[in-house]
Amino acid sequence: MSKKAANKSTHTPMMQQYFRIKAEHPDELVFYRMGDFYELFYDDAKRASRLLDISLTSRGHSGGEPIPMAGIPYHSADNYIAKIVKSGESVAIAEQIGDPATSKGPVERKVVRVVTPGTLTDEALLDEHRDNLLLALTRDADRFGLASLDISAGRFWVTELDGESALLGELARLRPAELLHNEEDGLEPLLDGFVGLRRQPPWNFELDTAHRLLTGQFQTKDLSGFGCEELHTALRAAGCLLQYARETQRTALPHIRSISTEQQDNSVILDAATRRNLELDTNLMGGSENTLCSVLDRTATPMGSRLLRRWLHRPLRNLEAIRKRQQCIGSLLDDFRFELLQPLLKQIGDIERILSRVALRSARPRDLERLKLALGCLPELQQLLSPLDSPRASELATLISEFPEQHALLEKAIKENPPVVIRDGGVIAEGYDAELDELRALSENAGGYLVELEQREKERTGIATLKVGYNRVHGYYIEISRAQSELAPAEYIRRQTLKNAERFITPELKEFEDKALSSKSRALAREKMLYEALLETLAAELAPLQDSAAGLAELDVLNNLAARAERLDYCAPQLESEPGIQISGGRHPVVERVSEDPFVANDLQLQSDRRMLIITGPNMGGKSTYMRQAALIVLLAHIGSYVPAAQAQIGLVDRIFTRMGSSDDLAGGRSTFMVEMTETANILHNASPRSLVLMDEVGRGTSTFDGLSLAWSSARHLAAQTRAFTLFATHYFELTALPEQESGVANIHLTATEHNDHIIFLHSVHEGPASQSYGLQVAKLAGVPLAVIDEAKLKLQQLESAPVSAQPAGAPLQNDLFSQPEPQPQVPLSAPTEPHPLEQQLGRIDPDSLTPRQALEKLYQLKEALDNEK
Repeated sequence: MSKKAANKSTHTPMMQQYFRIKAEHPDELVFYRMGDFYELFYDDAKRASRLLDISLTSRGHSGGEPIPMAGIPYHSADNYIAKIVKSGESVAIAEQIGDPATSKGPVERKVVRVVTPGTLTDEALLDEHRDNLLLALTRDADRFGLASLDISAGRFWVTELDGESALLGELARLRPAELLHNEEDGLEPLLDGFVGLRRQPPWNFELDTAHRLLTGQFQTKDLSGFGCEELHTALRAAGCLLQYARETQRTALPHIRSISTEQQDNSVILDAATRRNLELDTNLMGGSENTLCSVLDRTATPMGSRLLRRWLHRPLRNLEAIRKRQQCIGSLLDDFRFELLQPLLKQIGDIERILSRVALRSARPRDLERLKLALGCLPELQQLLSPLDSPRASELATLISEFPEQHALLEKAIKENPPVVIRDGGVIAEGYDAELDELRALSENAGGYLVELEQREKERTGIATLKVGYNRVHGYYIEISRAQSELAPAEYIRRQTLKNAERFITPELKEFEDKALSSKSRALAREKMLYEALLETLAAELAPLQDSAAGLAELDVLNNLAARAERLDYCAPQLESEPGIQISGGRHPVVERVSEDPFVANDLQLQSDRRMLIITGPNMGGKSTYMRQAALIVLLAHIGSYVPAAQAQIGLVDRIFTRMGSSDDLAGGRSTFMVEMTETANILHNASPRSLVLMDEVGRGTSTFDGLSLAWSSARHLAAQTRAFTLFATHYFELTALPEQESGVANIHLTATEHNDHIIFLHSVHEGPASQSYGLQVAKLAGVPLAVIDEAKLKLQQLESAPVSAQPAGAPLQNDLFSQPEPQPQVPLSAPTEPHPLEQQLGRIDPDSLTPRQALEKLYQLKEALDNEK
């Protein structure tokens, strides 16, 4: 905006009003209501033009300059707002609240709502399958306070985290739509890459203010009943978040009734890398296809779909709660009861978000119709739940309850298939309100009266072309053709002259017009008043309705898991408090669904005396699939689900770690190897004897000796110090010697075979190390030119036969991070003796160039030669 434009005194009254509103919302795009359009001006218009691909115009002048302007129809604003919010922008909606008929000067306007990415409640703006979260974050030294709010569902919770790694893992789980952070904390570098960042002043994070806001919201003396009274850092974040939510909604938030505390000890901790590598609901390419959620999610309701995702991202460690879920699934599988529940649950819809819109008084007529249908299903649902022999099913039945009064009220009040909005009426059913019915009758009977009047006037005047009509501009009129207009009676008063006709009004018609138009506007006002009163009545019973929605969502998830267990042949895992993982016939839940070939199931045994498995085998042999399926089976067991296996016994774990593949973090200035080492360091620092660790190809991003040294020392640390349950896949065959040095370590391998110089992957797991790496065969399978493969074979033969010391002349020695400089050889005082023949043979062997099979053969040859000399 130019300096001249910013000088308000030179502008028209309407633009001065706009500038006052804009000054209060400098960071939002201001939608300024003008008739049937929302208009944007100056810089807002230019930004909106780029974001929405709409025309940028210039209409009129104010302050001596043309006004850049862009507009959208108000009735289709939702689509435009959705596009703006997805880009990370926010919108301030300024509506006309004054009466144009009585206003002197511009009609009064006021911002009634601020739409931001984290405070969406409109159905059209939300993804029905994902939570839309607003987060607030502050720090105290190395401790972070985090508050999260799903305003569309009323869920509000806090937690405190130690260290940046824990914070990033939690943010990866939550994926907030909008993130408020204390501008004094200096968190911008850490949060780089997150969308919807909003800097907030430090005074919004004051503890005393937060305490006052929260106790006022929940109508309590203190917060001890919520278990968060001592979480001062988290409460500071919660206060900022609640204040922001109130400011954007411009209304009370009655559906936010409590605040819960999430403790790290209550769930299995998954860091950001683990969530990414396991592809829970987002694949490595950023899509939703071929993920665990895409296989499992056949939920009947959107709120069930969102809850399933929350469960997958936050597995439980409470054995009793897990077993209750599993028992409920078992009850639903008995006699295929889940099949009876599915059709009813499909009629429930997303009442969780509907109730939030009721609380915010923004629910639309079709929201109430869907709520009516959902409440009507509850009696039959209760009948189906009563036979279930499951403690959790009984608890859910009590939570879901029935609401006959609210259902009867909606049944009586709302028409079937009502309009989308209340604006034009036609929502309240006949018989609900006598006064509304009377006003409607007066308005709707106008047609009959006009037909009768037209016939009567034709007979009285003898004018055949006479007809009675109506339009919004001139109201009711009697129209006579120009040729017969001279026959109009004296009491006809000319109202409008057309090319071929004259229009008149009579005292009788004028009296009817006043009464009919008055009744129509009064009926619409009455209907809007009744609708608002209906929302108030429903909001008064909001708490039990919200509890019912939560119960229905959980029932939907459990019913879905039962159906998928039956369809996909999953088994009920045996859950144990003692650590250990025993899986028979385990399968990868996603790979088995997308693979064209039959999936090869495999076993896994990890117990107190077998805590680490060194996994060898060819590339593409299935090592990564085998490791991931183990983690996914353990994760599913911890949400109470059945698992893809013939049989499973799972002990509780505290964390799941994965270090499987990396890519450059160019924006962060980190190479592939740096990313790999950062993830490895996180595991080595934080894993415990109750953790499940997946390590794939550690050390491949650097030189051979460096990488081998790092892989060896990392594996040995996990085996000897951490004692975590570990699957360690590697191509360094030297690591297969680790079981000889450390107890609790074993070798396993995935098999492959050769046929006519082609490799065939068997994907079967066997004890012991692999005998061959099949690198050239895999390269051939990948399409590497045959000339390159043939040359590689020749080079391999040269390397396998070359002595250890063979090295190109003048080649620099490799810099090894972990080696000490070799001492210079001493000049012998006497002539050296001839070396032993076996020493000469050993000197000619290059261990790095040998395949495992060749190494064993040479070892046997040397052993045989030594035995022959004895």
